[in-house]
Amino acid sequence: MKIYIKNMVCPRCILAVEQLFHEIDVNLLDIKLGEVNTVQVLTKFQYNILKERLGSLGFELLDDVKDFQINQIKSVIINQIQNSNGYKIAFSEIISHSLNKEYSQLSKLFSVEEGITIENFIIRHKIEKVKELLVDKQLNLNEISDKMGYSSVAHLSSQFKKIVGMSPTAFKKQEFPLRKGIDSL
Repeated sequence: MKIYIKNMVCPRCILAVEQLFHEIDVNLLDIKLGEVNTVQVLTKFQYNILKERLGSLGFELLDDVKDFQINQIKSVIINQIQNSNGYKIAFSEIISHSLNKEYSQLSKLFSVEEGITIENFIIRHKIEKVKELLVDKQLNLNEISDKMGYSSVAHLSSQFKKIVGMSPTAFKKQEFPLRKGIDSL
């Protein structure tokens, strides 16, 4: 049985959801961001417990196809950004290929349902990853710019200032830099 779950954004989310299924005695075939395949069909009782416990962990069961597609789009984007290797990424191609649908359809659906464009969602997540890398202090701004696929440090700095309200350097100098969880963007 396929079950779709909203707000799974990282490997820790997978572990938390996997543990939850184990607690309610449901055997899994496969688990990945936003999707769980179970061996058996859940009983109504198991489904209700799952829904309640997922909610307490900040997750949500997806029953609607639109919600599922939006969750898939977010998962693809987050995964690409978290595993960024410096190559220029054509998110439209990756999203379209991953969901096997025309990008224009997916883009319109995302904008209508989320109230933000896919492009703005990507920028926000890239900036959060930049914040993480700045706080980590293992890479300088040039290296971060390259790693995140920006054309230049100036382009990164411009986007960063527009989203965060300060330059990357000013952000880095803060004693307690403010970051957001990627599931709350």
